[in-house]
Amino acid sequence: MPMMDLTLPQGILSAEQRAALTDDLTTALLRAERAPDTDLFRSITWVFVHELPGEDVITAGRPVDKPIVRLEVTTPEGALSDRRRAEMVASATQLIRDAVGIADEDALNVWVLHREIAEGSWGAGGQVIQFQQLRKMAAAEQAEPASA
Repeated sequence: MPMMDLTLPQGILSAEQRAALTDDLTTALLRAERAPDTDLFRSITWVFVHELPGEDVITAGRPVDKPIVRLEVTTPEGALSDRRRAEMVASATQLIRDAVGIADEDALNVWVLHREIAEGSWGAGGQVIQFQQLRKMAAAEQAEPASA
């Protein structure tokens, strides 16, 4: 049940570019988690896009002159090892840079922050979701094509 919050200046992506980027970020996160890329797991991987007016994205006390982008990735505790988190940071950074057109020399204009939600602290549908439940769901999803 990962979530991502993508914050960027308004108007730097077309609707089509935004749709492609959020789809690609979903794929990258599922890959990093080693979760199955199925309709079920895509449906519980949410991306919230926050487009801010240019004057509301500030650095050094002034509106930015080059796009800066922040991606906050929230996962259940234990979903990503340090290696997988690094994989996600690298993938997400490149996907964002490609979509927005951020050059190599401005790569630091993309920040990826990762937050883990402690076991027992994630609720959905009126109940607490345990990470082991998600692991069992993933195992069942991955076994399904083999048994079909």
